[in-house]
Amino acid sequence: MPYINIRISKEHGGATTEQKRALISGVTDLVVDILGKKREATIVIIDEIHTDNCGLGGETITRLRHTPPEQLKD
Repeated sequence: MPYINIRISKEHGGATTEQKRALISGVTDLVVDILGKKREATIVIIDEIHTDNCGLGGETITRLRHTPPEQLKD
């Protein structure tokens, strides 16, 4: 049973319901077509993560996206 976990940042309202449906459908199609797995056994989970809850290089993604590079500490 394939279990696919997609993590995306939740910004500006996050992904719409239609976008999530398209992701789930498209990823399921790939798993069926490429890996030969059964559609009815394929699980796709989408986790939307707020940018305050993840970081890169010691800074939150929120801060990185809203601060000019020259103002960030090395």
